[in-house]
Amino acid sequence: MSTTSKASQRINALLDDNSFVEIGALVTARATDFNMKPDETPSDGCITGYGVIHGKPVYVYSQDASVMNGSVGEMHARKIVGLYDLAMKTGSPVIGLIDSAGLRLQEATDALNAFGTIYGKQVCASGVIPQITAVLGSCGGGLALFPAMTDFTFMEEKNGKLFVNAPNALDGNVITKCDSSSAAFQSQESGLVDAAADEAQILEKIRALIAFLPSNSSEGSDIVECSDDLNRVNPELSGCVGDTAIALSILADNNDFFEVKADYGKDMTVGFLKLDGVTVGAVANRSEICDEEGKTVEKLDAVLSCQGCEKAADFVNFCDAFEIPVLTLTNVKGYKADVCSEKGIARAAARLTYAFANATVPKVNVVIGKALGTAGIAMNSKAIGADITMAWPDAQIGTMDGKLAAKIMYEGQGADMINEKAAEYEALKLSTAGAARRGYVDQIVEAADTRKYVIGAFEMLFTKSEDRPAKKHGTV
Repeated sequence: MSTTSKASQRINALLDDNSFVEIGALVTARATDFNMKPDETPSDGCITGYGVIHGKPVYVYSQDASVMNGSVGEMHARKIVGLYDLAMKTGSPVIGLIDSAGLRLQEATDALNAFGTIYGKQVCASGVIPQITAVLGSCGGGLALFPAMTDFTFMEEKNGKLFVNAPNALDGNVITKCDSSSAAFQSQESGLVDAAADEAQILEKIRALIAFLPSNSSEGSDIVECSDDLNRVNPELSGCVGDTAIALSILADNNDFFEVKADYGKDMTVGFLKLDGVTVGAVANRSEICDEEGKTVEKLDAVLSCQGCEKAADFVNFCDAFEIPVLTLTNVKGYKADVCSEKGIARAAARLTYAFANATVPKVNVVIGKALGTAGIAMNSKAIGADITMAWPDAQIGTMDGKLAAKIMYEGQGADMINEKAAEYEALKLSTAGAARRGYVDQIVEAADTRKYVIGAFEMLFTKSEDRPAKKHGTV
C-alpha cells in the first residue's frame, strides 16, 4: 500500500498502529475504451483490506480520489464486494471511507452493474454485520445510496459533499441559496448523517463507536469489564429531566454516552452507553439542550415529532438486529401539532411504536417526567412490550394534562373549580402510585438511584428469550 496517498493515510489513522493488511493492491481496471490504460489505475482507485480497532477485527475500503477521481468501475466495485464477502464470512464490521466522483463513465454499463453489486452486498449484510461510512470528499448520484444503506454515517464538515442531485440541479435552487450537499444539511435536515466534524474527529468517532458495537448479530451486546460503581448514587439526575443527553451521560459507566444524530430530530436523543460493561442502546425524549455549564441554550417541546420518531425507530431496529438491550427515558406529553408535522406524524409514530413492540431484546423504560396519552404508550410502554417499567416519584402517567382534562370535564365551571379538579385529577389519574397500583409501573425509584435499578433490571433480563409468530417480516 502506498503510504503517501490520502486514502492510505486515512486507513492508517483509523486503525490500530501497524494493523492494516491490504488486499488486492495490484488490481487495475480492465477497460481500455476512451484511451484508458490499466497502469493508470493503481488499486483501481480503492484501497481495501483488514485490520483492528481496539483489538476488534474490521474490514476497510478507502477510495482514492487521486486515481480517476476515485470513480467506481468494475474492478473498483469487485474489490469492495470481495471485502463484504470476507466480512460476512468472518462476522466483522465494514467501514467505508468515501471520496469519489461517482460512476466511471468510461466503463458505462460495466460500472453501472458494479454499483448494483455493491448495493446487493450492503442489503445482504444489513442486520448481520455493522456497516459504517465516512463521507470525506464527494459522494454524489447513485453513490449516495452507499451511506444511506449503512448503519452509521459520518461526514467531513467542510469538504464532504453528499447528494443524489447536485444543489444547482434542484428546481428553484442554487447552491448559494441552499447547499443541499453540505454536511450541515445532511445532518440537520435529511438526518442521513450521524455526525459532522473534521476528518481527524470523524476517524476518532468511528473508533469510539466500534468500541460499543458487537462485531456481528450473533455475538450479542458488546461486554467489557466495568470499573465504575454499579450502585453509584446521582442526586443531580433529578435536574436532568429536560436534557436527557446529560442524564444518559450520568447513568453511563464512566459517564461515557455516545450520541448519534444529535443535530436531527433534537426532541429525541439516541445513542449508546455501557451499563456494568454491557452496551445498551438509549432512546430518550428531550425538552431542552444545555451547554457545558448546564445553562439552557435551546427549549424544545416534550412531544413526538416526525424526525424524532424516525430517528428513534431506526435506532431501535438496529439495536434489535444486533441483540443490544434498549433503555428509554420517557418524558412526553403528546405529538407535535402543526400542518407540516401532520403530514407524517401518524406514520412516524406508528413506526416508532412498531419498532419498540417488534424488538425482542431486553427493554427497560424509566418514566422521568410525563408519559401522557398515546405518545406515552409509543415510548416503550409496558402495553407494547417493555419488560420492566420504572418511574420517578413525581412523574405523571395518564391520558392528558390535569388542567386540560379538568377544562373538558368541567367546562364553564369557573377557574377555582377547574384548578381544584385539575389537582384532584393529577393526584388520582396521573400519579405514578396510581399507575403502579394497576400494574402499569413495576417500580417507583428515586431519581438518584436510577443507575443501580436499571443495571439490576438488565442483569435480570440478560437471558431473555422471546418467540414471535412465524412470518417473513412485518410491513410497517
